[in-house]
Amino acid sequence: MRTSELINALVEDDTAAPRLDVRLGAAVLAGTALAGALFFLLIGFRPDIAHALETVRFPYKFLITLSLAVAATGVVLRLARPGVPAARWGFALFLPLVLLALGVAAELLATSASTWGARLVGSNSMNCVTVIPFLSIGPLACLLLALRQGAPTRPGLAGAVAGLAASGIAATFYASNCTDDSPLFVATWYPIATAMVVVVGYLIGTRALRW
Repeated sequence: MRTSELINALVEDDTAAPRLDVRLGAAVLAGTALAGALFFLLIGFRPDIAHALETVRFPYKFLITLSLAVAATGVVLRLARPGVPAARWGFALFLPLVLLALGVAAELLATSASTWGARLVGSNSMNCVTVIPFLSIGPLACLLLALRQGAPTRPGLAGAVAGLAASGIAATFYASNCTDDSPLFVATWYPIATAMVVVVGYLIGTRALRW
């Protein structure tokens, strides 16, 4: 059977979609569990988390990371099945960007320009660009394995978005350890760490998800 014929068969198969959704959902849960296990075994919460929860900047980080994880997962679910539009969920990926922009704007208005550089650099930049990719390994692997059960017509894109979802999950855990809560820091180092995972997801996806 040709690839195009197989894809058409999957599109017309009403039972394939629910099975694939279950597998992808299980992959998200398994990946989250793996990232959580590594986080709690090796890293853990920041010492002042109780106090941090009383601030605005600390919880705001989770709005950004969770919105990224949810939106990217929604796109992955659709990219796994040919013929299923992903545009609406694709627009949802702008939400974390909007939240970042609003946070940065509020930070610039509320703080002195003399402190912007220090807030942007923070004290955990190296941790950010290493821990987030490290915690992303489990979620990315689980999502890529689940995607192989589908029929993504754009394997590179599917792998890249799987990397976005994985990094959103990982960043959510890391945010509870990171003591740099400034939106300037989050808008600089979290995207760098995320981009690293996206590139890896794209490179793996182009090979592992190719039909």
